[in-house]
Amino acid sequence: MEDPEKILPSLNILVVDDEPTIRKVLTMALEAEGHQVTAVSNAKDASIEANRRYFDLALVDLRLGAESGMDLITVFRAACPWMKSVIITAYASIDTAVEAMRRGAFDYLPKPFTHDQVVVLVRKVARIRTLEQKVETLQEALSQAAPEAELSSRSPAMLRVLAMARQVADSEATILIHGESGTGKSILARAMHSWSLRASKPFCTISCPSLSVELLESELFGHKRGAFTGAVNNYPGRIASCQGGTLFLDEIGDLPLAVQAKLLRLLQEKSYERLGDMETHKADVRIIAATNVDLEAAVRTKRFREDLFYRLNVVEILIPPLRDRREDILPLAGHLLAFFTKQNHRSTLGFTEEASSALSGYHWPGNVRELRNAVERAVLLCNDEYLDVGYLPLKLAPVAASSPNLGDPISLEEVEEMHIRRILASAKSIEEACRILGMDSVTLWRRRKKYGI
Repeated sequence: MEDPEKILPSLNILVVDDEPTIRKVLTMALEAEGHQVTAVSNAKDASIEANRRYFDLALVDLRLGAESGMDLITVFRAACPWMKSVIITAYASIDTAVEAMRRGAFDYLPKPFTHDQVVVLVRKVARIRTLEQKVETLQEALSQAAPEAELSSRSPAMLRVLAMARQVADSEATILIHGESGTGKSILARAMHSWSLRASKPFCTISCPSLSVELLESELFGHKRGAFTGAVNNYPGRIASCQGGTLFLDEIGDLPLAVQAKLLRLLQEKSYERLGDMETHKADVRIIAATNVDLEAAVRTKRFREDLFYRLNVVEILIPPLRDRREDILPLAGHLLAFFTKQNHRSTLGFTEEASSALSGYHWPGNVRELRNAVERAVLLCNDEYLDVGYLPLKLAPVAASSPNLGDPISLEEVEEMHIRRILASAKSIEEACRILGMDSVTLWRRRKKYGI
């Protein structure tokens, strides 16, 4: 069985001590454990480093010449809210220990200390940071109140998408996911994070259309207190909070031009500044972006920077709409039915044949999101053992009028549309529908576009 200590994440650690020997010993011990260490000798340099990059832990000598290392605790907490400060000193006393904890220190380590004491302390911090990051990720997932991601598929097109996503997930390449609204771009992005080497680190999402330019910049890059009206505290920003992890930029086609230049610099140089702050911060994040618009068209109309488009479009993943993978509709509906039945304490066992036919035959312009909403609504309304078509939205219900017969006074277009709809509803795949209709896939696609199927 694998030793759980071996899978703890590496930390970014700041060592602050005016004794060169102590700095050297701590640096060697911590780097041997796989951590990244920055060592400085005074409070001024420590403050500069804390504002330049983000640390998980600071080991601070109590006496730094004429200065007190205790004063750095507040500085570190302002720069990095999650940063743990440990006071180390040869002048140990109960009073100094109590004062250190009162100011917000994580722990207190008296000199002389052993190598094992340092290792145990740092491993404790690593476990706590891992739990904090997991809690943040879980809180974000729970806030969406969505069923567990269902990424299995029977569609050849979707299977190719999933295979490609898995292949590039553990790379450091920037990913651009393209697909209609509701196709599951955010679900795929989260899955790629879980398949990557960054899976133990946070996954953060920013919805680009949901915030004003100023608030979006602040949410993304962070701000210093007083940077704008209402900025009463320092805020590190999402880039800082998901250091080592993945930042998902949803609907990046709506990103304001003013922010696009800053994002380009982040992608090129892995550095940025917070609003109201002259200090440059380093970023260790993997970017996954998603869009439902044609970014190349946006580039042509000057709504999106061409250089940013090419930086984002290192690997493009195209998610097909639900209407192009009809073999997935009923399995997805069944998965959603099971989730919402359990969530709402219902006892619905499945769909009737008529309901299944209605689900399969509908063209789902809202894709998986529309299917999710339709199933959730039906579960809430259903009091029967099996969910019938009457519980589905009216637009999914079959037309009540009787089917026309050959020779009835209707146009050939109406006959063709009705026939194509029925074949698509009964066929197991687009390929099978093409064979039955005697059409190639391009011709069928044109017919479906023509009739809005």
